[in-house]
Amino acid sequence: MASSTYDSDPVTLLRAFLATIEDKVIPLTSKGVSSGNKLFGAAILSKAGLVPITVSTNNETASPLLHGEINCIQQFFAQTSFPDMLDASKPSSSQRPNPRDCVFLATHEPCSLCLSGITWSGFDNFFYLFTYEDSRDLFSVPYDIDILQEVFRVPAVPAVGSEKETQREDLDARPLYNRRNKFFTARSFEDLAREIAEKHGEAESKKWEDEIRRIKALYNGLSDTYQESKTSVVGSASFWK
Repeated sequence: MASSTYDSDPVTLLRAFLATIEDKVIPLTSKGVSSGNKLFGAAILSKAGLVPITVSTNNETASPLLHGEINCIQQFFAQTSFPDMLDASKPSSSQRPNPRDCVFLATHEPCSLCLSGITWSGFDNFFYLFTYEDSRDLFSVPYDIDILQEVFRVPAVPAVGSEKETQREDLDARPLYNRRNKFFTARSFEDLAREIAEKHGEAESKKWEDEIRRIKALYNGLSDTYQESKTSVVGSASFWK
């Protein structure tokens, strides 16, 4: 299937992503955090028309594996009705789109579990609003970084003596994962803003940077609700809260 909309322009992508998060993901997440779930959500859109196909949010109260992205993937493969890839107003179809014909949207940079889920499911791209550092610093969820560092960062050769500190510095300087690889390409909303600056100029980029900040600000209240739920009777199945 043609992916002209997906390939056309970073403004088109960013506009669709921000609208999907504000209009579809955040309402689900608002309900989820009230039940003790984290504020991470995801959506799958068509490449051809950027039509939302599946939208979901974190459901860790049911299972610690149901992160927003994994829950979205589960629903994508379970649902039986799919919107037209170009026009959501047209009749739906029972034909599930090929993941290669889809765009994967995550509100927060996917953790190691979700990186693997996206890869194994066949999606060749994903975009995200908040970075790992945002999750740690703004939402008190440091485990995305912690797990990638502690589980996956293995030095090539065991260091001895004075080499240990140098090796530690080299290791810390490495990216936590390869954002462009044989399986997928990952881009942040900030990446899209930079692409807009290159293609349309700084003024247009500034406008969209302001929109990114506006959507990010909508998560402040959701974060407060989630933090309160961690100390309430609401229980999550996730060990790491």
